Amino acid sequence: MDAQTIIAKRIARELRSGMLVNLGIGIPTLVANYVPSDIQVFFQSENGLIGTGRPPEEGMAHPTLTDAGGRPVTALPGASTFDSALSFGLIRGGHVDLTVLGGLQVDQGGLLANWMIPDKMVPGMGGAMDLVTGAKRVVVAMQHTAKGKPKILKECSLPLTSVRPIDLVVTEMAVIAFPDGRATLTETAPGVSVADVVKATDAELIVPRRVPEMVL
Repeated sequence: MDAQTIIAKRIARELRSGMLVNLGIGIPTLVANYVPSDIQVFFQSENGLIGTGRPPEEGMAHPTLTDAGGRPVTALPGASTFDSALSFGLIRGGHVDLTVLGGLQVDQGGLLANWMIPDKMVPGMGGAMDLVTGAKRVVVAMQHTAKGKPKILKECSLPLTSVRPIDLVVTEMAVIAFPDGRATLTETAPGVSVADVVKATDAELIVPRRVPEMVL
């Protein structure tokens, strides 16, 4: 199982029936492929759609039906479309139960940096700042390291997305939560030891006496 699949399948276990869920660009979009069959959630795309489904089959994409990143999506029966003002009203009004976002860095207090790299062209800040601030629960989906360097750090070196800490970060190696503002190892991926996670993490991790293995 590749890293992205491990991350997406584990995050899908955080979903509960009736949730309004926003999926960010990249790994987060894969979460929709692993929703347990016994629950129903409503996926929101910040460009103005509730009720997104799986990506369309080849040749079946509709040019006006896309996610916030411009990729083709399908609409499930009962889906609703609206303008971006209403979409961001839902986000800023605290009506999104869970958002799953990609991450460039997360610090040991749970602060996220995911919207820009200095001196590199970016299209804009997008909705990440609104989502981290407005969603009831924030989960970050990212690989544990980049080019061998940790992405979970004592302190982020990139510009922060929000001063509100995230709730959970899921990587291909571990699940880390932030109770009381302290990075705490809660699960390890199959075949990954606690020592492996600690070695690949720059942040100071709280490690409980017993750390269970992820269920995928």
